[in-house]
Amino acid sequence: MSIKNAPAYRQSNKKYRLAPLDSKHLTGLARIFFCLAIISMVVFNLAPFLWQFFSSLKNSKELYLVPVTYIPAKVSLTAYEKVISNPLFLRYFLNSVIVSIFTTFVTLSLASFAGYALSRLKLKFKTALQFLLLLACLFPQIIFLVPLYELMARFSLISKPLALVLPYVTFSLPLAIWMMTRFFLTIPKEIEEQAMVDGFKRLAILRKIILPLSWPALATTAILIFIGPFAWNEFLFSLSFMIKDTSKTVPVGIALLSGTSMYEIPWSQICAACVLTTLPLVLFVIIFERKIIEGLTRGAVKG
Repeated sequence: MSIKNAPAYRQSNKKYRLAPLDSKHLTGLARIFFCLAIISMVVFNLAPFLWQFFSSLKNSKELYLVPVTYIPAKVSLTAYEKVISNPLFLRYFLNSVIVSIFTTFVTLSLASFAGYALSRLKLKFKTALQFLLLLACLFPQIIFLVPLYELMARFSLISKPLALVLPYVTFSLPLAIWMMTRFFLTIPKEIEEQAMVDGFKRLAILRKIILPLSWPALATTAILIFIGPFAWNEFLFSLSFMIKDTSKTVPVGIALLSGTSMYEIPWSQICAACVLTTLPLVLFVIIFERKIIEGLTRGAVKG
């Protein structure tokens, strides 16, 4: 069978690219195994979230029953009422939103400029810069904790949002620059050359032409930054830099939830708080699912 007629490939400008795997191309036993594999992956990834959700609907007595019951016999919203009525938790949630939005905006702005420069400009040390970006991802961020704390204390930034935004942006930039660079390389240079003939400068081309064409990549990168390890879900730096109770973020706030006594761990409230902070992100990703996939796949293959 020729490549032209093969269902798993498509021909374009004498270059061949893998087409998405479709269950229609599978038959019989192979299709059954394919469906079972997909279902297993979905169940495996959803299991922790479902466990938290069902546990948040249990009362304290049912939560400690032996043997364990996975689905609550009687639905109780007491945990959600306690979490929502806690003013500190609402403050934690607001702090996380502020820090994550600023981190995403600043990182995306810097990554757009850097990615455009690496993909279009003839720089002397372009390869070395790209190597340094890759190298920066290899170091564990915990080794920077003490130096960053001393730096934030020296500039009186402890317990202020900027103390988290600055390191979050620094740690998120390598991935964001790499993604934006890969995507900009897929945009034909002829578009920019025509714009230069019409009198556009580099910044005008980036702002009026390249960025509007890069909406899928911008959306994908923004979501990955927002829900990544250095924004919404970050714990260590927030615990170390945010000393005041009113300045802490959601991950730290959930860990600090306490019961009626120092010996009680309010698991129902902790699970309810996890669901409340995770559900908006899940819905956000589901809504922008197509943009995320388009941004990832378009930057993966050039041509």
